[in-house]
Amino acid sequence: MPVLTRDEAQTRARLIDVQRYTVDLDLTRGADTFDSRTVIRFTARAAGDTFVELKPADLRSVTLDGQPLDPTALDGNRLPLTGLTEGPHELVADTAMRYSHTGEGMHRFTDPTDGETYVYTQLFMEDVQRVFVAFDQPDLKALFDLTVTAPEGWTVLANSVTEHLGEGKWQAATTPLLSTYLVAVAAGPWHSVRTEHRGLPFGLHCRRSLAPHLDADAEEILDITRACFDRYHEKFTEPYPFDSYDQAFVPEFNAGAMENPGLVTFRDEFVYRSAVTDTERQTRAMVVAHEMAHMWFGDLVTLRWWDDIWLNESFAEYMGYQTLTEATRFTDTWVDFGVARKAWGYDADQRPSTHPVAPEAVEDTASALLNFDGISYAKGASALRQLVTWLGEKDFLAGINIHFQRHKFANATLADFIDSLASGASADRDVHAWADAWLRTTGVDTLTARITDTDSTWTLTVDQQGSRPHRIAVGLYDRDPADGRAFVLCERLDVDVPQTEPRTFHGPRPALIVPNDQDLTYAKIRLDPASEEAALRGLSGIPDPLTRALLWNTLRDMVRDGQLEPAAYLETAGAHLAEESDLALVQGVLTFAHTQVADRFSTPAERPAALTLLTTLCEDLLRRTEDGSNPGLRLTAVRHLIDAAQYADVIRGWYDSGTVPGGPELDPELRWRILGRMSVLGAVDEAVIEAELAHDPSATGQEGAARCHAALPDPQAKATAWDALFTTDPDRELSNYLFTATAQGFWQPEQSDLLRGYVPRYFTDATALAARRGPAIAEAAGRHAFPVHAIDTDTLRLGNQCLTEGTPTPALRRKLADQLDDLARALKVRGA
Repeated sequence: MPVLTRDEAQTRARLIDVQRYTVDLDLTRGADTFDSRTVIRFTARAAGDTFVELKPADLRSVTLDGQPLDPTALDGNRLPLTGLTEGPHELVADTAMRYSHTGEGMHRFTDPTDGETYVYTQLFMEDVQRVFVAFDQPDLKALFDLTVTAPEGWTVLANSVTEHLGEGKWQAATTPLLSTYLVAVAAGPWHSVRTEHRGLPFGLHCRRSLAPHLDADAEEILDITRACFDRYHEKFTEPYPFDSYDQAFVPEFNAGAMENPGLVTFRDEFVYRSAVTDTERQTRAMVVAHEMAHMWFGDLVTLRWWDDIWLNESFAEYMGYQTLTEATRFTDTWVDFGVARKAWGYDADQRPSTHPVAPEAVEDTASALLNFDGISYAKGASALRQLVTWLGEKDFLAGINIHFQRHKFANATLADFIDSLASGASADRDVHAWADAWLRTTGVDTLTARITDTDSTWTLTVDQQGSRPHRIAVGLYDRDPADGRAFVLCERLDVDVPQTEPRTFHGPRPALIVPNDQDLTYAKIRLDPASEEAALRGLSGIPDPLTRALLWNTLRDMVRDGQLEPAAYLETAGAHLAEESDLALVQGVLTFAHTQVADRFSTPAERPAALTLLTTLCEDLLRRTEDGSNPGLRLTAVRHLIDAAQYADVIRGWYDSGTVPGGPELDPELRWRILGRMSVLGAVDEAVIEAELAHDPSATGQEGAARCHAALPDPQAKATAWDALFTTDPDRELSNYLFTATAQGFWQPEQSDLLRGYVPRYFTDATALAARRGPAIAEAAGRHAFPVHAIDTDTLRLGNQCLTEGTPTPALRRKLADQLDDLARALKVRGA
């Protein structure tokens, strides 16, 4: 089907203005389709031709100004509207639409726990066309009137307050002006927790089978919601622009969450069935804060075209972390950002698929969809954090509020945003030049500390590889005289890069000199040799967790760049993680150590030793937490010990007894985690997996079983899993979540000999699958079904051949290019 181009959108926006949609959905028509009747009232500014978009199962009828149009004129997803006269028009379409099982359009899910069914919309980018007919581009905002007919016993949620009219009929209040991709419906027998704050109805909603788990955390989630809501009203002069605030935790959701005005949808893994760490609770809180920021930036003021998606995501990412830090108990959120999210940005920005934060040419929606990555989120948020450091928070917020006032309920561009910031900034700040340097360029700068010593002085120079201006802090640390293992901060210098001249100091140099202390800019950091040695030996003795996060990221980058041996990273983790007090750092370092250092950067011969070191480290953490003083750290150690197990004896004992000695008891997450690892090791059979599924028949249990079955080191199990992933039978196609779970189980580094024959098959089968099933499954196939552990030149050759000679869809092509670049990097690191 054709995708919308920027030129087509601009032409259509010049021709028409859309006033109102009246949408009537009937969700009682069966399990495969629902009825959708839409009336669009719009005005043509001049005589001309245009088109409207829809992807129906059946276009029953369509009229324009009362005159029937030919349904067979539908070309792909476009219905031509020819011969428009200047003035008002009314389009009426009656269609049947297909439910989705891939998280696109109107997703339908039946809960295996209790048989209850739920539906919800995800209309982002161009999936509104799967639900109702629309002029589908963000700058054609309109009012929306929505009615929904649902089965008895269901509740219907929407962007605005809904009212049950009786006999399954629900009506939502008229919305303010919205872009089509932001319209939302969620319907089903929801379990709801409702309250009111500052005169507005607030609600939390989830599947009935998750009700006890939502109830257990409802007050925590609502406290975060209220705190962020109040803090945003202190920051922003424009009040919250919608009539309610519902948060629905929905099944099989592809993203973390979606900022639908008044009805934010979250993946329902955020309703925790099992024990989680405080860092995971912080992550959930950050997503709440992120999506609420979108109510202003994205929903009140919306991008004009998809090249400015960073205006939505970077702003919400920055504001979510900053506001959570200011308004809640989670005061160290930037540590988690530094060790997890920022690394995502650095990795994306060093691949061939990198792009500017604000690209100048996004020609169509297919290209735009590829830019939802670590650059638009993490790099963009890092750039905004640096902007606030350079500009000052007062001037930054002044510019933001000017922007809201100028463009509320309308659309804006990067140029509009920069003009607003410039209006709020002091005269000595050239915001336009800053934007050109930071938002229009690609790649990661590298800042290196160079120290020159004499008998009585030492000189600091921060060398720069790259061209962006940076305002950073440089931390000067010396050994604590009271504790030789610890460091104390002597001074924190403000330094502008590029430097105009070196900084000279009298006396002996400090033991550790840290550029970008406090992690205020976006750049890779390299230490001088003495500081590098001090960091490797004394990282756990540095007092500030944000500085430790920066240094762990530096070591991570050095491993990836072939400048630090993978074994040295593991040895540093073994030396310091047992003393680490920040759980986000422990989780981030262990994850990189296992999934990248052990599984990818270590050769097959080196991997057993790497896993042994990780096992020893986790056992040490377990010993240190036997007193119950740090349950989050203990849970983290248990999880990673399970994942690193090379023999099944210990974890089998845990599984059989239902507990880890000294705690914790095994909840569903840990039981499936152990069973997954035992499946990889060949220590269980299908009967054990099915018995566990009978014990936990939930959706999560279904995914766990699929993952375990696919992980078994058995030729028949692998053949069955492969057929399930790539079947061409539409009646047997896996949902998005079951596809991901099966793919995650399939490829295992311990099973390389068994799996070798599937590597060439992947590139042909994934290409066909992506073309057949669309972007969501294409992304999952590229991310989860790629043979990441087949790190050899043959895989690289086959992948490059697929890119040059094959026909992967844009979504799959982007993922393949990224995976192949990571594979080439792993080969180089192994060679180094």
